[in-house]
Amino acid sequence: MPSKSPIFPGPRTARGQVLAVLLSNADQAGAEPLRGRVTLAAIVRALKRKYHWPIETTSFPSNAPDGRATWATVYSLSPEVIAKALDARGRDWLRSCRGG
Repeated sequence: MPSKSPIFPGPRTARGQVLAVLLSNADQAGAEPLRGRVTLAAIVRALKRKYHWPIETTSFPSNAPDGRATWATVYSLSPEVIAKALDARGRDWLRSCRGG
């Protein structure tokens, strides 16, 4: 079954803001744009399932600020996916995310 083409979410939504970070190949801090409403993992899941973005997930052992063992997760898009998205309409979409 052929994969579906990725869909750009609304640029001013939490999903749009997380996708903008991924397309910019920047680091996502986790707090913004989420502001406690929903987890980053839930947004990434929606971007993968509903919007068809091939987001890569890598988890590794880490330490919590209080010293407990935990897992950290990094989300990314491959350079090829980023280039293809930007060549489509991604550059204009990113500008709309930034309000300009």
